Amino acid sequence: MSTEVGREIRFMVTIDKIPCGSGNCFLIQGNAGAILVDTARTRFRDQILQVCKDKNVKLIILTHGHLDHTQNAAYLSEQLNAPIAIHKDDLDLSKDNTLRPLFADGILGKLLLYQSKRLLQKERVEPFYPTRFLQDGDSLQDLGINAKVVGLPGHTKGSIGVLVEDSDFIVGDALMNLYRPSRAVLYEDREAMEASAAKISCSKVKTLHFGHGESAANGQW
Repeated sequence: MSTEVGREIRFMVTIDKIPCGSGNCFLIQGNAGAILVDTARTRFRDQILQVCKDKNVKLIILTHGHLDHTQNAAYLSEQLNAPIAIHKDDLDLSKDNTLRPLFADGILGKLLLYQSKRLLQKERVEPFYPTRFLQDGDSLQDLGINAKVVGLPGHTKGSIGVLVEDSDFIVGDALMNLYRPSRAVLYEDREAMEASAAKISCSKVKTLHFGHGESAANGQW
């Protein structure tokens, strides 16, 4: 329940990670409902639905357009009766992940790039239709959750994160925690990716939640 002190309304918020193989989704729960961040790949749809079905999900946010984050968007939107939101710069990418090239550094990055290209050859995304386009600075308090959208371009042009109560930061693939927390090892624009990583460092939040890997303390990226 929200509490009111003078004229200030405080929102009680929790974040639950939903592990989906090598990726993660997150359920942000507030007083009046919840937000699902990312939707993982098809084989995890029932697992995600079981977690979310009684939580009054009011919005599904996609941190970017890659299929390992969007493949269940249409299905979960229908099942949960929840609209989908994404940054407008990734709308075209969400329809065709091959539209913009990815680049990689190091052996790990090049291995992931190879695996990603193979995945795109085998799997597709059921078409979905966002009804809300998010951008840097957008507040989510209209959903009863003390959070805001942060632009984190670089991994993709339209990558975004969700900053929750200035203490937790869901960063999508702007950073990754594969063997250790690091900058994104795959990116469309290296300069933008590095600027977004620095932006996360300067945010002063305590805890980061990654699209891939375990949550960890913030640091200097």
